[in-house]
Amino acid sequence: MTPTDSPLLKHENIISVEPIPGAGSDRKYYRIQTAEGKFIFCRNENVAENESFFYFARHFYDQGIPVPKLMSISEDRKEYLQEDAGQLSLLDVVMKEGHTESVFQLYERSLSQLARMQLEAGASIDFQNCFASKQFDAQAILADLNYFKYYFLDLQKIPYNKTDLQQEFEALAKSLSTGQESDFMYRDFQGRNILVREQQPVFIDFQGGMQGPVLYDVASLLWQAKAALPVEWKEKLYAYYITCVSSYRAIDHETFDRQYQGLVLVRLLQVLGAYGLRGLIEHKPHFKSSIPQGLANISEWLSAYSLHQYPILLSVLHQISGEDFRKKFIPTLATVDSPLTIKVYSFSYKKGLPQDHSGNGGGFVFDCRGVLNPGRFDEYKKLTGRDQPVIDFLESKTRIAEFLQAAQQSVSISIEDYLARGFEHLMISFGCTGGQHRSVYCADAMAKYLRATYHVKVEVKHCVQEEKNWIN
Repeated sequence: MTPTDSPLLKHENIISVEPIPGAGSDRKYYRIQTAEGKFIFCRNENVAENESFFYFARHFYDQGIPVPKLMSISEDRKEYLQEDAGQLSLLDVVMKEGHTESVFQLYERSLSQLARMQLEAGASIDFQNCFASKQFDAQAILADLNYFKYYFLDLQKIPYNKTDLQQEFEALAKSLSTGQESDFMYRDFQGRNILVREQQPVFIDFQGGMQGPVLYDVASLLWQAKAALPVEWKEKLYAYYITCVSSYRAIDHETFDRQYQGLVLVRLLQVLGAYGLRGLIEHKPHFKSSIPQGLANISEWLSAYSLHQYPILLSVLHQISGEDFRKKFIPTLATVDSPLTIKVYSFSYKKGLPQDHSGNGGGFVFDCRGVLNPGRFDEYKKLTGRDQPVIDFLESKTRIAEFLQAAQQSVSISIEDYLARGFEHLMISFGCTGGQHRSVYCADAMAKYLRATYHVKVEVKHCVQEEKNWIN
């Protein structure tokens, strides 16, 4: 179901609907512009997860924590509408502006509000409302460590003693869960889940929260791979967070520091597990491109902290943090001098394949006709693959995402080889019945993927639409 079908919205008041790209979850998000204002619409089949979100969203909003207001919920509890807090995330800001003083201040504000969320608002939370684990205990820590082992380490040809490593994981998990104070733990407190509105943080995606060590969240934010915060920033922001926590309770600095060291490692390994699952198995570009920095974080951790009591784990970490190992995950990128130009076409099979004028005899041709055709429905017949209703249809009612992912995987092999060998031309074509809906959508999506992943020059031509004097 799309937002235009939902009883939460009055169809006649909808001005625009914009799908929000997903990351690691199966939730479907849309940015909605209506006559009443802007909202975020979510569809999630996991009702238990939704119930946790509803509870936390209302609790934190009532406590004055900067979270979007929950506006309405469907009767089946699978859809909800919330306030739109904007599109700019803290990670967007740091990626665009770099490590400036104003960005540092945003991190400070985020940590200050985090401490309020964890200790002040967290004090009155009923953790029975958590949808999965209610506490980040030894079993939960061990699950994170095994997540790394199964979805990253075991995919690599790294020699290690599986029994001994498992015993070390169990010992590490037990040591980190012993004698710790437990408050609200956000679980995924990182730059993508912190929106910036009027230079103030707004927190989203906290439904996975549970009772646990507050320092896990600090580790998640300061050691986020994509943000690549300088060592000096990590140290100063950690010290600032300690002062924030100290305003709520007395702390033992030595115990705090020791726990932080271990939780940083657990978070770094859990993240590598996520990169392995989403990037290496599911082939999602954002996660795969983050692996080199994730491994660099392991190297930085090893240079700052000790792990001598866990020799098998130490050996594994040294192997995966080496420069030669990291190079395996760094894609070949185009430079200003790279001669490669990729031409991406959409076309109609009724009118024939696009001609290759480079003299190379053609390239990839992908047949989109196995995807349900929006053109079979009256409301889409006069639209194209660039119109939002068609995009919504393709993304919610067809397997277009799987189709594109397979195409991207195939094309990537050639692009990396062509860039390395200095080739000049590559042609990629998407065909459908009329060259209007599916092929247009796929050609645009492929071009966007190639530019973002390889920084390569891409030219797009929509054969049928341009014959109609369609403005490209």
